[in-house]
Amino acid sequence: MSSTTLETRSVPVLPAIATLAWRELVRFFRQRTRVFGALGQPIIFWLMFSEGFKAVDLGYAYQFPGILAMILLFTAIFTTISIIEDRNEGFLQGVLVSPVPRWAMVVGKVTGGAIIAWLQALLFLLLGWATISEIRPPVAGVLAALAMMMVIAIALTGLGFYLAWRTDSSQGYHAMMSVLLFPMWLLSGSFFPVHSDSVIGWLVMVNPLTYGVAGLRHYLDDGKTIDNGWLPGLGLSWGVTIAFALVMLALSTRVVETRTQGDLK
Repeated sequence: MSSTTLETRSVPVLPAIATLAWRELVRFFRQRTRVFGALGQPIIFWLMFSEGFKAVDLGYAYQFPGILAMILLFTAIFTTISIIEDRNEGFLQGVLVSPVPRWAMVVGKVTGGAIIAWLQALLFLLLGWATISEIRPPVAGVLAALAMMMVIAIALTGLGFYLAWRTDSSQGYHAMMSVLLFPMWLLSGSFFPVHSDSVIGWLVMVNPLTYGVAGLRHYLDDGKTIDNGWLPGLGLSWGVTIAFALVMLALSTRVVETRTQGDLK
């Protein structure tokens, strides 16, 4: 027993994490329809909402962090559908019986999905920075925003991993996305000013994604949009976003180590 335990502990986890993350990247870029959809949907929303916000004088600068959050959310969530596919195809069973710790599988899958989401948002950020005069943050602000985007991506991919692991079918997963994740994005202050004295304002305040959007707003718009509603401070935004990521990684690891049955297990 002790020799088996010792052998399990001696297995290097970093190569396993890197392999699983790389597999997610290769799998994504080989599916052209996924790449097209991940790029096409944000562009469509960008065109639609940009025209609408001209009428309320919020403009592109207010809208931009919300679109980045949308890209991170939906790309991360769609990427974690592979959890269900890998289970049905038997790939995850092979990973689970390997001597690699289960938390390494969680970190590898989440890292791969988070990188995909981050790359999509990075492309959109660079396009906006290069083509829209209202979005001209300093280089330091862009770098800080990129770091914030990665933490948000890890948190959202961890959330998607947790939900996908507890769901047996992709149909059930899509249903949860419509009921839970879309409202989560809308109630993050992405496109509408937040007023803390309203019922919607309280829902926005308890939404962890709100603080990631606020952090991006600080870096990309220098917090100027605080005059349009409530905006949490930069320190609070980082604290809640990092806590969100750690909690989702912990929950994902816990659900992987727990044997469960049924849909929404």
